[in-house]
Amino acid sequence: MIKTTVIILSLIFAASAAHAQERPYFVTYSHEMEEPGNLEVESYNVMGQPPGGNLFFGSTLEFEYGVKAWWTSEFYLDGQSTQNESTIFTGFRWENRIRPLLREHVVNPVIYVEYENISADKALREVVGHDGAADLTTPNGEARPDVARELELKLILGTNWRGWNFSENFINEKNLLGGPWEFGYAWAVSRPLALAASSRPCNFCREKFQAGVEMYGGLGDANGFGLHETSHYIGPTINWSAPGNATLSFSPQFGVNDYSVPHLYRFGVSYEIDQFLSRLRKEGR
Repeated sequence: MIKTTVIILSLIFAASAAHAQERPYFVTYSHEMEEPGNLEVESYNVMGQPPGGNLFFGSTLEFEYGVKAWWTSEFYLDGQSTQNESTIFTGFRWENRIRPLLREHVVNPVIYVEYENISADKALREVVGHDGAADLTTPNGEARPDVARELELKLILGTNWRGWNFSENFINEKNLLGGPWEFGYAWAVSRPLALAASSRPCNFCREKFQAGVEMYGGLGDANGFGLHETSHYIGPTINWSAPGNATLSFSPQFGVNDYSVPHLYRFGVSYEIDQFLSRLRKEGR
């Protein structure tokens, strides 16, 4: 099963991980970049059931590497399992994020470019165009041969203010095999439950938790920009910097109209390995 594989791979990395706290977002990107030389291994998962369809579990295993202070690159492996159907590998993605302004500003822009090669995908890492619940009811056997090779562009805007993080994403996606540009959005806000560290070591101190709200959805396409026949989701989100250098995240999300899946449950785990290539060189000697 995809879920079991993801957990095993994550645990393998845990022994050598150096922890870094993450924003509690599942779809929205913040403007913060990966530290140069660090490798972060992440598993993001979603569970839901569209009206008239089967329960599904979508999963993404991600490898995020800090190439430079201004450049983060990430490789994704996607898969999904649908009840009464099958468990399949659905493709891969390769993203690059470029931050043109390294100093902290009131608004910090990041340019995002991603290539996708996917089919029958149910990871729901973004919602664009007229994506909706009905798309998730197509049987795996019918959806899998329809491979999408897509270019995805995002403008990421982020602000940090008095412990709060505000992040906005504007999404543009184009199937390179044909079809119009599709548009979407994501935004989120979060804050640690406490800004000052406790004077005592503890696993459940308030500063170990971040909480917030996330919302995302489609904005139509080049043939019809807007909210008509688009799906949207909103929900609270929280993460915990757990013992053992792990960050655990969870978010129950709710569809806000009839085009959306009524309920989505997202959860994730991430580990960060500091100076990954340097560690490999030392071990290879």
